[in-house]
Amino acid sequence: MVRKGVIGIPQDGRMTACSYTVKHFEEGSVFGIDGGRISKLAIKIDGKTTCCYDRGWDREPEDDATKAALAILIMEYN
Repeated sequence: MVRKGVIGIPQDGRMTACSYTVKHFEEGSVFGIDGGRISKLAIKIDGKTTCCYDRGWDREPEDDATKAALAILIMEYN
């Protein structure tokens, strides 16, 4: 199943909008993040891809807002 949305992350007194697309399944897989249900994931801030996972890490999160959004998505879908 594919889900799309926006997560607002508080940062420096304002909200940073993290747009995401996540593809997840009902059961975990060797292709999922940490063997979980998410097989594909993209997070963007201001139109720039800040995190990308496609059965493996293409771009790992580096900034705090992306790391926070990733943690939320893992809790929700993985």
